[in-house]
Amino acid sequence: MVYNVFSDYLKQRYGEKVYKLPIGLPVTCPNRDGTCGVAGCTFCGEIGAGYENLPADMTVTEQLAANKAHIIPKYKAKKFIPYFQNFSNTYLPLEKLRAYAEEACQEDVVAIYIATRPDCIHDAYLELLQEIKAKKNIDICLELGLQSVNYHSLQKINRGHSLGEFIDAVLRIRAYGFQSCAHLILNLPWDDMTDVVEAAKVLSALQVDQVKLHALYIVKGTEMARQYEAGELAMISCEEYQQRVIAFLEHLAEDIVVQRIIGRAPEANTLFSNWHTGWWKIRDTIIQTMEQNGQHQGRLCNYLNGRAVKKFIE
Repeated sequence: MVYNVFSDYLKQRYGEKVYKLPIGLPVTCPNRDGTCGVAGCTFCGEIGAGYENLPADMTVTEQLAANKAHIIPKYKAKKFIPYFQNFSNTYLPLEKLRAYAEEACQEDVVAIYIATRPDCIHDAYLELLQEIKAKKNIDICLELGLQSVNYHSLQKINRGHSLGEFIDAVLRIRAYGFQSCAHLILNLPWDDMTDVVEAAKVLSALQVDQVKLHALYIVKGTEMARQYEAGELAMISCEEYQQRVIAFLEHLAEDIVVQRIIGRAPEANTLFSNWHTGWWKIRDTIIQTMEQNGQHQGRLCNYLNGRAVKKFIE
């Protein structure tokens, strides 16, 4: 494979296929409730990212049971990863986080993945999760929304944090023995190929464990939807997005696991999504292009550990 595929990583680590089950918690975001802002990110809709989530008023146990009832007969699955997906899932009191995490630690659960923001990572929460990891003998991965390494782009999307908070969060997560995953949108209108390559370099230098790539989709009713309809921003072509993904992967350290290279969103809720093309077609085209051109993850990751002086050592 031309990149380090998430499903292969899971099978190698746990000995068989593992399925990630989305869980919605009744949480919000500090960029919505006035702590960092009130409007949220300009691309984020009222339901956040949880298009496939069950209602958050269902318990974690109920959501897991409902998801398993669908997955087990179809895929004969035996091991699972509850994914606390929507909004900022460490933005809640410590004991509530403990209760949700411990409820998710069922017999067939091998790990918990928790989506959150860089500014919602604190030592007290990491200490709590460390206790749960040791007590329940499970892996924990914290997925951090970064979206861009370009500070000006982060301001334009009203992200409410900068690159500095992300770096701090990754270093703290690793110090407590957890994995980290970075979310990136590779086609923000204000970013170019230089930003994409720099993102790969930053994540590689920080030794992030996993990465999840998104193509920007325009959700109805958002500030970004208003900008899109007003002609204040333009989307790059699908071909350019594919080129950005390939450049990112080639500059990304080869041991970083890639959860996905493009996401998806229901067209009914969006003004623009994946160039009206199936996400799997875009993914397959990227893979085929890389195979044909002899390209692969890490091929251009030659910039770490004092590149300028290597000639005196090798």
